[in-house]
Amino acid sequence: QVQLVESGGGLVQPGGSLRLSCAASVSRRIFSISLMGWYRQAPGKQRELVATINSASATNYADSVKGRFTISKDDAKNTVYLQMNSLKPEDTAVYYCNLRFGAVISWGQGTQVTVSS
Repeated sequence: QVQLVESGGGLVQPGGSLRLSCAASVSRRIFSISLMGWYRQAPGKQRELVATINSASATNYADSVKGRFTISKDDAKNTVYLQMNSLKPEDTAVYYCNLRFGAVISWGQGTQVTVSS
């Protein structure tokens, strides 16, 4: 059973920054070849892709976060990060970590990010 544990959410003012972390309870080999991603779900809306990073560290971003968010990973720590800068009120959501390895798809429990003055 894969466990993903997110941390780093909170309340921040518009224009501020937060860094989310997600630690995966899998072997280092599996983590290094998995597709890791961050998704978010705002109240009353569907869950949407924020960013992904693959085994070669190639990244993909939603248009709404390009230039403001950066996804990265540390294979030695089995951890994926989401650096969020220039946050806007519309970034307010529960952010979920996601791991995909073959037929295995796992989700974290989510961490709340609230952008408000």
